Amino acid sequence: MSDVVQKLWGFCHTLRHDGIDYGDYIEQLTYLLFLKMADERAIELPKGCDWRTLYKQTGTDLIDHYVDVLRNLAKQKGLLGQIFAGAQSRFNNPVNLKRMLSLIDETEWTALNVDVKAQAFEGLLEKAASEGKKGAGQYFTPRVLIQSIVRCMKPDPRVHKDFTIGDPACGTGGFLVCAYEWLIEETKGGAVDRQLAKRLKSSTYFGQDLVERPRRLALMNLYLHGLEPEINLGDAIYEVPSSRRYDVVLTNPPFGTKGANQAPDREDFTIETSNKQLNFLQHVLTILKPGGRAA
Repeated sequence: MSDVVQKLWGFCHTLRHDGIDYGDYIEQLTYLLFLKMADERAIELPKGCDWRTLYKQTGTDLIDHYVDVLRNLAKQKGLLGQIFAGAQSRFNNPVNLKRMLSLIDETEWTALNVDVKAQAFEGLLEKAASEGKKGAGQYFTPRVLIQSIVRCMKPDPRVHKDFTIGDPACGTGGFLVCAYEWLIEETKGGAVDRQLAKRLKSSTYFGQDLVERPRRLALMNLYLHGLEPEINLGDAIYEVPSSRRYDVVLTNPPFGTKGANQAPDREDFTIETSNKQLNFLQHVLTILKPGGRAA
């Protein structure tokens, strides 16, 4: 994975001459990785929006086609439209876009057996952080820790028909993806009845994040696993939560007091404080069903 990140990072420096900064580069990379991984998994996209069609273009046609692809995907109903909402091309030079497509095409991403976009994204953010940007830790929990927590919690939607799993600070969706992967392993490859499959797709996995880019990645990650989760953009602490409650909450929320405003005005909080970790604990208690479990 570090080789892949190194290769992608090396290209980032080239793009800076095209006026594309680190954040823009990482965002463009996620769009293109999504198209490539959808192609590898034979996920059907609207006509002309697939990886192969884009890859065949050259010159100014390539730039124009890429703009059209992003625009068309943003118009789609459901999750696909949410993923590409507001997506815009940052490429001015077709040579740079073509080179990036070739770079991505060299690797079979879905065969790497890791949450590859999140890992690449994390590696690039850490490199950007070392260049004086904000740290990457706010978005990611190490995968081995996520897997350990999920193995302990056994978030099993087969327990009852209204079973829900939530993460109020979901970042790129690592806990939700891992919870689904745990179930696939438990069911020996996902052999579940039709009702459960339908419920898993759209009524089991829920998340929220404060930042648009990781939320977009979380939606992409789960979509590529065949799921259509509900992941909201917003502040879990300062906004009054919806009435939805969860059987299991899996989360690694922000800790410390840095960036905390005044104490949230929440009637469901017993303690009035600007301390983030205590507020997240209070929030988790609020959003759990009676008898629910959290880690």
